[in-house]
Amino acid sequence: MDIQVKQRPPAATVISLPIKGMSCASCVGRVETELRKVEGVGEVAVNLATERADIRSTELLDRGLLVEAIEKAGYSVPEATIELAIEGMTCASCVGRVERALKAVPGVTAATVNLATERASVRGSMGSETLVAAVVGAGYNARPIDQSGVDADATETRKDAEKAGLKRDLTIAAVLTLPLFVIEMGAHFIPGVHQFVANKIGMQVSWYIQFVLASLVLFGPGLRFFTQGIPSLLRGAPDMNSLVVLGTSAAWGYSVIATFFSGVLPSGTANIYYETAAVIITLILLGRFLEARAKGRTSQAIKRLVGLQARTARVRRDGQSVDIAIGEVQPGDLVEVRPGERIPVDGDVVEGKSYIDESMITGEPIPVAKAPGSPVVGGTVNQKGALVVTATAVGGATVLSQIIRMVEQAQGSKLPIQTLVDKVTLWFVPAVIGAAFLTFLTWLFFGPSPALTFALVNAVAVLIIACPCAMGLATPTSIMVGTGRGAEMGVLFRKGEALQILKDARVAAVDKTGTLTDGRPALTDLVIAEGFERDEVLARIAAVEAKSEHPIARAIVEAAEADSLMLPAITNFESITGFGVAAEIEGVVVEIGADRYMDKLGLDIVPFAEAASRLGDEGKTPLYAAIDGKLAAIIAVADPIKEGTPEAIAALHALGLKVAMITGDNQRTAKAIARKLGIDEVVAEVLPEGKVEAVKALKAEHGKLAFVGDGINDAPALAEADVGIAIGTGTDIAIEAADVVLMSGSLKGVPNAIALSQGTIRNIKQNLFWAFAYNTALIPVAAGILYPAFGMLLAPVFAAGAMALSSVFVLGNALRLRHFRVPMAVDDRPHQRVDVAQAK
Repeated sequence: MDIQVKQRPPAATVISLPIKGMSCASCVGRVETELRKVEGVGEVAVNLATERADIRSTELLDRGLLVEAIEKAGYSVPEATIELAIEGMTCASCVGRVERALKAVPGVTAATVNLATERASVRGSMGSETLVAAVVGAGYNARPIDQSGVDADATETRKDAEKAGLKRDLTIAAVLTLPLFVIEMGAHFIPGVHQFVANKIGMQVSWYIQFVLASLVLFGPGLRFFTQGIPSLLRGAPDMNSLVVLGTSAAWGYSVIATFFSGVLPSGTANIYYETAAVIITLILLGRFLEARAKGRTSQAIKRLVGLQARTARVRRDGQSVDIAIGEVQPGDLVEVRPGERIPVDGDVVEGKSYIDESMITGEPIPVAKAPGSPVVGGTVNQKGALVVTATAVGGATVLSQIIRMVEQAQGSKLPIQTLVDKVTLWFVPAVIGAAFLTFLTWLFFGPSPALTFALVNAVAVLIIACPCAMGLATPTSIMVGTGRGAEMGVLFRKGEALQILKDARVAAVDKTGTLTDGRPALTDLVIAEGFERDEVLARIAAVEAKSEHPIARAIVEAAEADSLMLPAITNFESITGFGVAAEIEGVVVEIGADRYMDKLGLDIVPFAEAASRLGDEGKTPLYAAIDGKLAAIIAVADPIKEGTPEAIAALHALGLKVAMITGDNQRTAKAIARKLGIDEVVAEVLPEGKVEAVKALKAEHGKLAFVGDGINDAPALAEADVGIAIGTGTDIAIEAADVVLMSGSLKGVPNAIALSQGTIRNIKQNLFWAFAYNTALIPVAAGILYPAFGMLLAPVFAAGAMALSSVFVLGNALRLRHFRVPMAVDDRPHQRVDVAQAK
């Protein structure tokens, strides 16, 4: 009886593409028609609301053909950025090969690969499956990275496993290499060892023992180099592993021939180099292990930021409070936060009062009071009170997640300085193999006897010493540590290029309102006449001004409230147009206004002439208060300068920058502030659209320019500047247009960012000098250039040690940035807005 087995149809795959430009149902129809014409396409569903096309097929579709079909219909597929985790890269040449493979994928417009972070950032209109396939085709492994950051633990686990594997292999290799080294090299250091081995073991038996030990090292712990290096050689794209394989295989293979087939070698050349092959493997494993440990330390800033994220949240659902994973929290959920807990998500307080430690966001050490209506940020720490928060942003949309993403993007970016390294490393490994081959032939035909031995040893030394690990790590490790240190300082580099460009800034252009100043009027001066009490005068003035809607009046009232003054009741309030306001308090008349109002009242303001002159020099307009027909006080309300601003400008001058202020204020006020702060140049009375022109003019006059701003009207100027620096307390639009974000509202972050840029680029240059100078100097030494004059040769064992040391040195130098000391500590405390001068 025939039994027919029904075959399952192949599983359908769905490709989802964003589409830009659709406006109506006919657009949807045109796109669907063109997509159905692509061979292999099954079902097509285009959604106008989501502006996406879902294409279903049982065949493997070419994403590029789908994009072409959409473009043929008259629409476009916007570019997206895909992050990939790359496994298997060991040196700079690996980076070049992965980049070339990714850039060859249709639809890719840019690809950046980072050896230190082991990540690739690819921009274009392609799918992650295609990119992964391209990386695998180049000989490496890849997987898409979840942008929400939930796979951080998996990445950390993988790296820990890799480090543990290296430690295990290093231990095994060291245990097997030690007796091998003692047997062969002991005779060079301890008299009598050679005779002991010859008499007790026998030289031939000794060679057999060394063969076994070296083979175990090479094809045990050293197998990792062969599994990666040989495929690279066969693809015609050799990497660092290929150099190790060629060097150790040459030493081991020659020794095997000398041990078992010595008759085929010329007389006097039957020497063994088992210890060379084993020690090279052991030393390179040691270098790899030290690299892995150092790389772990370079990413500590990201680990600390990720550690600030809450893992669970207590949410009210269906009348009950339940603990759920942070990834399950939805916008609009009511989240309970108990004392001492981290705020799990961004939101607004709806119940309770407490103080929140927001230092991880703002750098401010003083906890901030929170009450219903107050915003809270995920990752900050609740103090003593219990709160209920409505979730407004969850997952990847929270401020902390955005900070982590900014730091990761900056760490994975490629600076212009890296371009030279990329060009060199693409041909470096093949050039080294060529140099080793040339070294072998030179010694074989022109070297002293035994020529074959000299040729082999020196060629192996060239192969081993020239591994380009240090070149590949020189730039990205410094970027990782530098940007991580910046994040700890509250300086976020949104674009890695800013890290290099900022150090060349010659002028810092600063917006005034909200950047140099607090951005809101405040009572800055209150000088009391003889015979009056400060608190009583301020309370009466505030009580009258409380009836006015003018921003100046509001500032006076806030100053009284800040001093916890009780405002007395008033009657007969009157606003005198062009002069001021007046009212009665318990039968006493209180009159407040400009100098012309005092003249109208017949009051002499000469006693306050000195104070009025000072306020005028500071660009402030004074007001006067009269109580019961007597001149009582002179008042000034202004947008106060932020605490720390003078020191920040002095620090910028110390770094060699000129400081310019761009403001819409009148010339007198602007110049007064500039004099007080020591600002070099003032561009005043500028309309919002004129800021871009002002930035262009300053760039033409001074050179590279950094613009610091915080408002929506600053966004064009931030984009026009060579480096845009946004005050983090500003608007989202300004932050999006900036290259650098200062999480604190303090201008102190600007000299810190510039100093960090200078320190990081200096560190990179040190690393690159070491990496290139090392290879340039030691490859000829390994080839034997010193032998004719000094009789000196570099043994392959020492070449391996030097190669491992170079990478460790570069990593160690980069790690010094973890202890970078900022020029200015950003620890501003909320400052008193009222500067009271008593006049007797």
